[in-house]
Amino acid sequence: ARLAVHVAKEAANRTGAKFLGILKSSYELPEIDTGEHQSLEQVLEELRTALRDAKSLELRKVVLVNGHGGNGILRKWIKELEAELGISLAFNNTIINLEGPHAGTGELSMAAAIGIADEKKLAEHADFGRHPEVAFIGMLEARKKYRWAEQQAQEVEKLGVRIDRYLGEKLLECAIMDVTNEVREIS
Repeated sequence: ARLAVHVAKEAANRTGAKFLGILKSSYELPEIDTGEHQSLEQVLEELRTALRDAKSLELRKVVLVNGHGGNGILRKWIKELEAELGISLAFNNTIINLEGPHAGTGELSMAAAIGIADEKKLAEHADFGRHPEVAFIGMLEARKKYRWAEQQAQEVEKLGVRIDRYLGEKLLECAIMDVTNEVREIS
């Protein structure tokens, strides 16, 4: 969420768009348990509430900046939400598309670039026995069910995880530019 907030706020600053806030809920796919998540219905209801608030501010177009892989499923409801609420929506998934394996080098590097990663804890983070959610390495059912989870796990098993602030800055800039372009396109 912090990465999405950073990207959304920076895009808002560059375009003059309003930053409305974040969804506190998040959905996770079956077989994946990486923390506290809510049902899809709860996430959709929170999104509806946020979009009603946007509409009450007389906003007619909204770019949703996604920072959680499980929330990618919300794309399926964009047309329905647009029709229901009378708002044009764009769903931007660039952070997820760029970051690579879950809690891996890309995500850690972006977090370090904005000052929210504790680099002293990298060795602990890379202890996959304690943190099986990193690239889904220890989540065997997810690896069986989702080909992409298996690919992420294999990549991190082979290459490990590291923090590269330069990489993080470049990934963030790509995400910011993509959201900035999306804001300009729907304006």
